[in-house]
Amino acid sequence: MTEERLYSKDHEWILPLGENTVRVGITAYAVEQLGDIVYVEVPEIDAEVSVGSEMGTVESIKSASEIFSPVTGLIIAVNEELEDGPELVNDSPYEEGWFAEIQLENPIELKGLLSEANYQAYVAELAAEEEA
Repeated sequence: MTEERLYSKDHEWILPLGENTVRVGITAYAVEQLGDIVYVEVPEIDAEVSVGSEMGTVESIKSASEIFSPVTGLIIAVNEELEDGPELVNDSPYEEGWFAEIQLENPIELKGLLSEANYQAYVAELAAEEEA
């Protein structure tokens, strides 16, 4: 059984898969802010990432944006479907549009991430700021 997704303030989601492994993608809010995604660069398998380090790039019709790792660890799988189908991120950011799987170096880092309720509150704050 998998746990609930966790979220970073950089708009990445983290899905614990068990055995200190997580799957990472970007949130629907990030996709909405970016617009239609036309290119995705995923990290290399066996690359080491740390919290806040760049682990990939997405390009949309509006702009390019880095994807930051929400955890420290080793990339053990990447979603190769995104190379030919970047629109998967637009259509299914939480299922088909994932970026990478990471073997956690320090599972305690997950405690520093936001729950879904806290992330939704954070996004609501951002929306309120934009309207002000």
